[in-house]
Amino acid sequence: MHKAHPLEREVGIGYYVSDADGTGGRLRREPADFRVREREDFDAEPIDAGTDAYPHLLLRVTLRDWDTNDFARALSNRLGISRERVSWAGTKDKRAVTTQLFTLDGIEPGAVPDLDGVDYEVVGRTGRPILFGDLAGNAFEVTVRETDGTERAEETLQELATFGGGQSNDEAPVVGVPNYFGQQRFGSKRPITHEVGLAILRGDWKEAVMTYVGNPSEREPEKTRDARAFVDESHDWQAALDQFPRQLTHERAMLHRLTESDDGPDDFRGALEALPTNLQQLFVHAAQSYVFNRILSLRLERGLPFDRPVAGDVVCFTDNDAPAGLTVPDTDRTQRVDESRVDSVTRHCERDRAFVTAPLVGTETELGDGEPGDIERTVLSEVGVEPADFDLPGEFHSTGTRRAVLVRTTLGLGFEPLELSFSLPRGSYATVVLREFMKCDPGEL
Repeated sequence: MHKAHPLEREVGIGYYVSDADGTGGRLRREPADFRVREREDFDAEPIDAGTDAYPHLLLRVTLRDWDTNDFARALSNRLGISRERVSWAGTKDKRAVTTQLFTLDGIEPGAVPDLDGVDYEVVGRTGRPILFGDLAGNAFEVTVRETDGTERAEETLQELATFGGGQSNDEAPVVGVPNYFGQQRFGSKRPITHEVGLAILRGDWKEAVMTYVGNPSEREPEKTRDARAFVDESHDWQAALDQFPRQLTHERAMLHRLTESDDGPDDFRGALEALPTNLQQLFVHAAQSYVFNRILSLRLERGLPFDRPVAGDVVCFTDNDAPAGLTVPDTDRTQRVDESRVDSVTRHCERDRAFVTAPLVGTETELGDGEPGDIERTVLSEVGVEPADFDLPGEFHSTGTRRAVLVRTTLGLGFEPLELSFSLPRGSYATVVLREFMKCDPGEL
C-alpha cells in the first residue's frame, strides 16, 4: 500500500490500496470529459395525471457546466417561485455533463424556461418532491487527459480487482476500493468542515466558528487569506465583515450575526445557526465521515479484509429494490458476525448479498466486537469523540448509521486517452476510484 497524499491524510484517508504508480493526468479539460447519469429509482405518473394528487412535475435534466444549486436558483428565479419548490436527489459536479431528476412543485411543462447549457425531458408527475433517498446511484464516464502513462492503469485495475475479492463478469473486471468519503466532503481546497464538526461535538462553539471563518489556507486567493487572518487576529467582527469578499456569503452571514452579539457561547452557536440547515448538518456529518475514513485506514493497516467479514464485524444486506445491475447496501438491515457465522456470511459477501460495515457514529451507534470493534474504539479515542457527543441541539443532532467499507463496481477501461466507466451506489464517490488510478493532488480530482 502507498501512503495517501498529505491533503488526503488530513481527512482520514491514509492509503492507496494499489501499489502501481499513478497515471497522473488532467480531469475535466472539457465538461464532457466528466459525464454523470443518475441510476434512477423514482416512479412517476403520466403527465396528464391530476395535479391535485400529483402536483410535482418530474423532469430529467442534462446540465453542462452547471453547479446543481446554481441551476436550482436560476430555475426558481426564472419561474418566479421559491427555491424550496425545486427538488433533486443528488448534488453533482459543476465542471461536468450531468443527467439527473428534478421535481418542480405546481409548474406546468410549458412554463419551464430555456437556459443555456440545459436540456429538459418531461418524465411525468409525482405526488411528492424527489429527495436524496430516491437516488439509487450514479453512472460515470470519465476521460483523463495528459497522463504520464496509461499502461499503469492496467496494473492498477488488476490490483483493485484482487482487493475487491477477485470477482469478474462477462462485461469487464469487477474492482473494489475502500468506500472512503472523498475530499470534497471536507473541502477540496480547505478541508476544515470536519474540524468545525469536531469542535461542535466538543461543545466549543467559538472554536467551530473561528475554524470556519478564520483559519486561512495557502490554496485560497490572497484577499480571502488576508480576511481570514485578520479575523483570527482581531476578533473585530464588523471590521472583518468589511474585509470579507462578497462571494463568501456563509462567512459573512456568521460575521453579521456576531456583530449583533456579546460573544457568549450561545452567540457563537447562533452564528452557526445563521447558516443554511443543510450546511449545519454537514459539519457533524463531516466529522462522522472523518472518523469513518480513519476507521477504514486503520483496518487497512491491520490487514483486515474489506470484501469479507471477520468475527466481530457488523454486516448489512443488499437493497432488493435497487435498479437492475446496481448493488446497493441496505444499512437498515444489519447483523453481527460471530465466529460461527463467518463462513456463511462470507458466502453472502462473495455473491454481493452482504457487505462489511463500519459506523457513522451517532447517539444510537453500537460498536462492533473483536478486532473490528477495537479499531472503532481506538479511532474514537484518538479523535476524542463518543456516541453521546452527538446528542446536540437542532440540526447538529445525529443518531448515526453504518456504511459499507468496500464499494465494488464493474470498471471499463479505454486508452488514448484514458477512459474509465463505472457505476456507484448513492453516497459513494467517483474520486475514490479515480484517485487509485491517478494518484495525484486531490485538488485535481
